[in-house]
Amino acid sequence: MKPNPVGWFEIYVQDMPCAVAFYEAMLETKLEHLPTSDPETWSDLEMWTFPMSDCDNPTYGAAGALVKMGGCPSGGGGTLVYFSCEDCAVDAARAAANGGSIFKEKMPIGEHGFIALVNDTEGNMIGLHSMT
Repeated sequence: MKPNPVGWFEIYVQDMPCAVAFYEAMLETKLEHLPTSDPETWSDLEMWTFPMSDCDNPTYGAAGALVKMGGCPSGGGGTLVYFSCEDCAVDAARAAANGGSIFKEKMPIGEHGFIALVNDTEGNMIGLHSMT
């Protein structure tokens, strides 16, 4: 079987503290600051990663981060990242309760479960997926 084709994702933000708080609250997880390897070259780069597995303990899914970088605006941009969750309606409600908004309530997608679409505090649309 081929591995998950998504190897990394970035969600661009302008207000990093607000974005970190939003995603930690919505996903009930902790993000981790990822220091840049070259602070002089990347002085305008700040990254906070979502939980990810290491090579010794792989898990399903793709790794990614919130990124604040000069010249990379947040907001709608044609890429939609879906986060896996137990019940996408619950996570969508947490999104709305933490400064985001619900774009599409939980809806069935046949045998593949359910999705909901929400906007984060930066105007990025993200997807939520659950099997129940």
